[in-house]
Amino acid sequence: MTLHLKSVLGLIGIFVRGASAPLLLSVKMDKKYHTASLPGLLMRHLMAVLLLCCLPGCSSPSGTAVEEETYTNPIFRQNQRPWVTYHDGMYYFVQVAQQSIFIIASPDPTSFRVRDRVLACEIGKQYGLFHMWRPQLVFIDGTCYIYVTADDGNTDNHQLYVLTNNSGDPLDGEFGMLGRLVTDSENNWAIHAHVFEHAGHWYITWTGWETPRIFAENQCIYIARLADPQTLATGRVKISQPEYEWERQWVEPDGNSQTSYPVYVNEAPFFFCNQMTDRAYIYYSASATWTPYYAVGQLSAPKDSELLDPASWRKEPVPVFSASKEANLYSTGPVCIVPSPDGTEYYLIYAARPEQLRAFFPPKNVYMQPITFDGNGTPDLGKPLDPETRLKKPSGTPATVFQPET
Repeated sequence: MTLHLKSVLGLIGIFVRGASAPLLLSVKMDKKYHTASLPGLLMRHLMAVLLLCCLPGCSSPSGTAVEEETYTNPIFRQNQRPWVTYHDGMYYFVQVAQQSIFIIASPDPTSFRVRDRVLACEIGKQYGLFHMWRPQLVFIDGTCYIYVTADDGNTDNHQLYVLTNNSGDPLDGEFGMLGRLVTDSENNWAIHAHVFEHAGHWYITWTGWETPRIFAENQCIYIARLADPQTLATGRVKISQPEYEWERQWVEPDGNSQTSYPVYVNEAPFFFCNQMTDRAYIYYSASATWTPYYAVGQLSAPKDSELLDPASWRKEPVPVFSASKEANLYSTGPVCIVPSPDGTEYYLIYAARPEQLRAFFPPKNVYMQPITFDGNGTPDLGKPLDPETRLKKPSGTPATVFQPET
């Protein structure tokens, strides 16, 4: 009788992806998963089983190893504005659903499951806010914060809000409202914050209106330095506005639009800078998100420059990531970038819509693919890959065992 390797491992509830990565055990406790190394005794029993399976008469199903070492897209379905944060060996996917904010944690960025999500805050029910967009989870001095866009029921009144959780573990307890982050004295429309640290200072970049909309809506990218997690230390500085034709598309291919007025967009900025990059980068999304023309633009500045000086920033005249007919993916963005678990690789996480159909249909899914760097350290985001392409999992991704749900 032939005994398959995967069948034997299934008897003890363990699935191994490969000996090259550390083997971790994920145990579900109090609505969240805790990851720990397998005890030595269990590891020795596991190795004994593996050796047994190598004897004549045992075999491994064709393709099993390949499937466990690789992944395909999308990594998450039906999410318009994804945000993933990597911290201390865990990836945190922050999601808005049912007027609430949820967090999904996983040591494997290709394996986020809705059934694993933990409630962070019932922001609609608790604080009377609506239309939550793109929450960002950030760790500042051992405290967890969530920056989220929300309004009072009128989308023209979108502002930035800050939630906090004094626990160093975002899955422990719930987040409470710290308050609104005021971006300017006129309380102009503000959305899509990204809070980041650079050269010893904390900054925030976001999307906002320069003045209230009269005829056309003009969304610009702003930046400021933070005095504390809820307060700006400086005035806002505009570093980008929609100026190129590819940033000013708001009408769908069939001639329809979601608005009766023009909408010119620079939104969802994401700051990216580390030891591998030659400069400091901000990636942003341009044109209306309901069109297939929604694409990713790039700003860059010298690493040691004054980030609050508009002259420091250089803007690329063409998008650096956009729709792909070959991959059948459109309306690409917004984006964020995360490292592999061992820090040797970086991956682009982005939303895109399969098929070039009407606005918001079908819904956007979340995709992930590796980026590269040229000899100077300039990132290359590439182009959207066919979702059927099997990709190698990020370097250092642990082999994990999730306790089956009952």
